[in-house]
Amino acid sequence: MQPSADLCRIQEAFHPRRAESSPLGNVRSIAEKAATAWRAEALQAESREQRQAQVRLFRTRELEMKRLSLEPLDRGLSENPDRGCADAVSA
Repeated sequence: MQPSADLCRIQEAFHPRRAESSPLGNVRSIAEKAATAWRAEALQAESREQRQAQVRLFRTRELEMKRLSLEPLDRGLSENPDRGCADAVSA
């Protein structure tokens, strides 16, 4: 499972607060490194989510074009022979 950009940004914001509140140097160091890692992961997640959105948009357009191209075929195969004529009159 890949984390979302929102989750990464929340984690990125959490770790600096943890570093500030800790009296231990090693905890601060690890929290700062974790914040940096979450920042890098957020950037990757954002680009991944953008790609996924573009793919969804492309597929939606592709399906719509396919549906529109098959619509005349559907009319020709109708059991009601007047269907095409009725549509032509109303258009």
